[in-house]
Amino acid sequence: MSGRLYIVSGPSGAGKSSLCAALLERSSNLNLSVSCTTRNPRPGEINGREYHFLSRKMFESQRDQGAFLEWANVHGNMYGTRQSDVEAMMAVGSNVLLEIDWQGAAQVAEKIPAAVRVFILPPSLDELRRRLTSRAQDAADVVSLRVAAAEEEMSHAGEAHFQVINDNFDTALERLLEIFQ
Repeated sequence: MSGRLYIVSGPSGAGKSSLCAALLERSSNLNLSVSCTTRNPRPGEINGREYHFLSRKMFESQRDQGAFLEWANVHGNMYGTRQSDVEAMMAVGSNVLLEIDWQGAAQVAEKIPAAVRVFILPPSLDELRRRLTSRAQDAADVVSLRVAAAEEEMSHAGEAHFQVINDNFDTALERLLEIFQ
């Protein structure tokens, strides 16, 4: 028996990470695929839990060998999803969750057309700006750049099989649970 592959995408601030974490807590047969990156671990991050931390040389070697379902260079750091990791989980019947950007989702969908794509949307750009500002992680100019990037990302929501508007967390989570069941 083979598991299914689910891809969740959406702009920063839409709530996809929080929704995915809650979804994983409530779903016994759903496993998060841990991505690879060349960036340094942040405090508290553990290799193999948040990411597989690879040297740039190792990442590029694996990329050149075709090991990644998807990969991207983001702000000078490489990120990617190893195909062997996903296939190993699916081969034993586990459903696999990828939390990646829309570009990665498109790359994966080309290789695994049966993947179910879900796009998380904020209720509005104003609400997205409010959420990003309330995080107090970024300066105002960075928030503005993130909102502009989100507008571009949101134009790709229609490429997904399902769109979930995260205007109420519990309602959005219930909608996700319906999709994943």
